[in-house]
Amino acid sequence: MGNLPHFQLFIDGVWTEGSASQVMTSQNPATGQGWATFACAAPSDVELAIAAAKRVLDDPEWRDMTQTQRGKLLYRLADLVAENAKRLGELETTDSGKLLAETSAQTGYVADYYRYYAGLADKIEGTVLPIDKPDMHVFTSREPIGVVAAIVPWNAQMFLTATKLGPALAAGCSVVLKASEIAPAPMLEFAKLIEQAGFPSGVVSVITGDAENCAIPLTRHPDVDRIAFTGGPETARHVVRNSAENFAVTSLELGGKSPILVFEDADMDGAANGLIAGNFGASGQSCVAGTRGLVHRSILGPLVERIAEKASAIRLGDPLQPETHVGPLCTAAQVRKIEETLSKARGQGATIHFGGNAADRPGNYMNPTLVECASPATETLKIEMFGPVMSLLPFDTEEEAIALANSTPYGLGSGVFTQNLARAHRVSKRVRAGICWVNTYRAISPIAPFGGFNQSGYGREAGVEAILDYTRTKTTWISTAQEPMANPFIMR
Repeated sequence: MGNLPHFQLFIDGVWTEGSASQVMTSQNPATGQGWATFACAAPSDVELAIAAAKRVLDDPEWRDMTQTQRGKLLYRLADLVAENAKRLGELETTDSGKLLAETSAQTGYVADYYRYYAGLADKIEGTVLPIDKPDMHVFTSREPIGVVAAIVPWNAQMFLTATKLGPALAAGCSVVLKASEIAPAPMLEFAKLIEQAGFPSGVVSVITGDAENCAIPLTRHPDVDRIAFTGGPETARHVVRNSAENFAVTSLELGGKSPILVFEDADMDGAANGLIAGNFGASGQSCVAGTRGLVHRSILGPLVERIAEKASAIRLGDPLQPETHVGPLCTAAQVRKIEETLSKARGQGATIHFGGNAADRPGNYMNPTLVECASPATETLKIEMFGPVMSLLPFDTEEEAIALANSTPYGLGSGVFTQNLARAHRVSKRVRAGICWVNTYRAISPIAPFGGFNQSGYGREAGVEAILDYTRTKTTWISTAQEPMANPFIMR
């Protein structure tokens, strides 16, 4: 183990092993072997990171920096991310099993998120109010919300970090970023770019560790003003309970069981590609995975054949190789969960058209799987499995399709495939989800906000409105009267 790459914590501008000197080993999902070690934060390290974040808010170097200057730092960070996209992608792939073709391309695109918020940094404006008192000049201004605890999972971590860090820094906040202890290497490496970009010490600290020693002390700390969390609903419930200790403004981007509705007039190739993208893309390890394929009964058979034909060309293999389409799952536990869920589905009458089992090779590989479900109660339609499993269920009418789409406690992503423009508008409006893709799937942009309904969370990331969530509104009243207050005992 002594020859493995090692990653340290980045706290208040200092690289450290942490006060407890606790070290964990990260597993390469493609081999099942340890490939790197990383330091873990103890509660005292969390305390140091938050103290630094609180201190720097009153440090003139950050506090008095103009919004335009903050934007220039973000532009510099964006350039560094783009320059190091391949290196960061390789680390993310080795650590999490996601395809290098996606991690490197996504990291390169993430630079545009930092550029987007760099451009917005000096466009956070207040308003002069047309107040109903002629001797008053009243205006609003937006100030940084304060110390932000940003918590990201192991999947799409460069992207999910940018959607939090970009607006937070543009608004003038300070951030303690917690990476997942499952695959933290790319985030700890990313901290080097924050340092190189020239942000003052303490503005951003990057830590990782388990729930008891890291996540809980972070989210319940009294000096944390804002929590931005992406993860699972069960963990989110703990985060919300912890936030009761500090009343931190909280946003939650959670998972889901996103529906993809395919109508009888849909382009078959487009629909098949959309379902494959929504289920086998990123090996199914996506919060917006379209794992509930709802298909008009008249085209279910032909669509299954089209998907099976396309799936036969899918290459399962080493995620570092450019020809690979589906790589390993991040953890062995995911493979076991999927196999258990598929076993229950078979018992409920589901038909497995292809796949249905773990691949016979080293690592955490699951064969791409297509399940035709016998009823809406089929287990694969209810459980978020985070793997390459597509479930299809037939419907007969538009009303039934909408009802099935909304028969879930979640509401993050959704898709509609139809060539009828009126239907596209009608159905996308009625599906209860924060995102609806029509005749496409898994498209993102820094300009477009995303987030969920119901148990998929609340709050929005990306887009203009996200930056406002990292500010507080201040209202300033200035009396222009020449005479003093007439009666101090009467509210004006």
